[in-house]
Amino acid sequence: MQLLGLFNYWVFVVLLMIGFYAVIAKDNLIKKLIGLSIFQSAVFLLYISMDKVEGGTAPIIQPGAVDQLYSNPLPQVLILTAIVVGISTTALGLALVVRIKEAYGTIEESEAAGMDREA
Repeated sequence: MQLLGLFNYWVFVVLLMIGFYAVIAKDNLIKKLIGLSIFQSAVFLLYISMDKVEGGTAPIIQPGAVDQLYSNPLPQVLILTAIVVGISTTALGLALVVRIKEAYGTIEESEAAGMDREA
């Protein structure tokens, strides 16, 4: 395979590392949630990239068709489910950030943890 033929996988690696860096290194909870969303999007891209079958058709068996190459629809179904779960997780995370902001007056993780240690 050519290096350019693996473009989807390079984009996957870059997005995955950006999201991972944001989740691990950032102190702001909103930035962590954005990093988590980027990380999830990278995983979606990986699954969709792996599913691409050159010359594949929809998996509908037709009479008289022999040696037909079919695409597997399962990865798309899994990604649709993962998108819904990802949106739900992000919404729950944002709701938790709002509650943390109300309770501590900040959305910086280290400041809120410091207030917990003092109390």
